[in-house]
Amino acid sequence: MNLPTHTWINGRILSTAEARISPFDHGFLVGDGVFETLVARNGRPFTPTRHWRRLVASCTAMNITPPEYEVYLKAMLATMQANDLTDARVRVTLTSGDGPLGSDRGEAPATMIVATTALKPWPPTETVMTVPWTRNERSALAGIKSTSYADNVRALALAHEHGAGEALFANTRDELCEGTGTNIFIVSGGVVQTPPLSSGCLAGVTRALVLEACAAAGIAVEETGLPIAVLKTCDEAFLTSSTRDVHPLARIDQREMPGVSGAVTQRVAQAFQEFVTGQEDP
Repeated sequence: MNLPTHTWINGRILSTAEARISPFDHGFLVGDGVFETLVARNGRPFTPTRHWRRLVASCTAMNITPPEYEVYLKAMLATMQANDLTDARVRVTLTSGDGPLGSDRGEAPATMIVATTALKPWPPTETVMTVPWTRNERSALAGIKSTSYADNVRALALAHEHGAGEALFANTRDELCEGTGTNIFIVSGGVVQTPPLSSGCLAGVTRALVLEACAAAGIAVEETGLPIAVLKTCDEAFLTSSTRDVHPLARIDQREMPGVSGAVTQRVAQAFQEFVTGQEDP
């Protein structure tokens, strides 16, 4: 993996070779942090305001001081410029800063890091695998974009071992929830459906844009509890995320799906593009 040449840490652009955080940073020690991932195209971060609002919400829930919007935006632009990137995957990470070796926090200020890499395209379709572990919809981290990602790392590794590109979780009620870095939508009888936030899934920025785009285009869509077994009977399915937009599924476990030929998925993808095109910060 080719690392970017520069990284932003606590107000400074540093060479990646010298960019370091303390070994006592709680983000490193116990995963005590939050983050956002967004894309930039033609030198402009996409939906930065929505991502900042979610970052602030995550920081508030975790009692981490969030950055001012101007600091957040300038840090992203400066990091992209330092790495000579116009199309980029951008990650903004906030941790609670240095702390003791246990779960108690110290009194250090938050650590903020901005990293960028070249934006890479996804294949036209994706394949997914359901995993045997669950999301806990009653967890203290439910709905928070936390840096505690070990569940996702393990689930995605298992999916890759079975030839899939993403893993899907049920929650403790055996309801469809989300992927490791995606929200899931299914199509049944012409109706688009997606798990509600009460399922424990993350409030995805692209998920919200898709819901708004469908409403604007007159496409029927429901946020509703869905049994995980719906993946065995649905007509179409697609993932959403900031880097994927609307990404059709070609296989769920061993079940073949329509992929890009799904008529409703095509309508949703078109509605999404029309909804966000030309807007300064949709």
